[in-house]
Amino acid sequence: MIRNITFTSISVCLVLNAVIAASNISWAQDKVAAKAVELKPVSTFQSITDEKQRSVALFEEAGKVIQHPRCVNCHPATDRPLQNLTMHPHQPPVTRGDGGMGVPGMMCTTCHGSENVPVIGQAETIKSIPGNPNWHLAPIEMAWEGKSLGAICAQIKDHERNGGKSIDQIVEHMGQDHLVGWAWNPGEGREPAPGTQKAFGELIKAWAQTGAACPS
Repeated sequence: MIRNITFTSISVCLVLNAVIAASNISWAQDKVAAKAVELKPVSTFQSITDEKQRSVALFEEAGKVIQHPRCVNCHPATDRPLQNLTMHPHQPPVTRGDGGMGVPGMMCTTCHGSENVPVIGQAETIKSIPGNPNWHLAPIEMAWEGKSLGAICAQIKDHERNGGKSIDQIVEHMGQDHLVGWAWNPGEGREPAPGTQKAFGELIKAWAQTGAACPS
């Protein structure tokens, strides 16, 4: 029964995506860069003697991930997620709903399962449907779209907006959370975030250890 429901949901999503891909509404997936973007290791910043300046530099490097579409698309400024490297509004139209999980009739799980699903025999621009067991939008308090890196940094540290997380919990979330890690394994047809989650987590940890200073 569950398998039949899942198969039906994926079939519906494929039909919707195929129609969208054939129209001028949006572009289904990325034009993936030929060469992956790397992150500088923490050791690169050891020569910066001023601890605050080093902390800012570390966060700016981590910002290559934080401000990448793979992350910002799920941290939108509105109740509608974004898609693709162009960060256009999600197609088909969906809205945040309770807990960032969508609304009845169009929940996130209608199309997004527990893992990425390869798509074969559909539109050339649709290679896979992304998935993760915890697929949902970030809380609106953590909206990053359109904000400067300095503003995002302050937001991440603000207990009123970050779900009451301590700096240590932020480090753990960034470096180990499975949904965050999806950004480096986004499925065929999507450009991954720069570097690796391990390298990103190390930058965030070093940033925290040097005072968690924010860019101006």
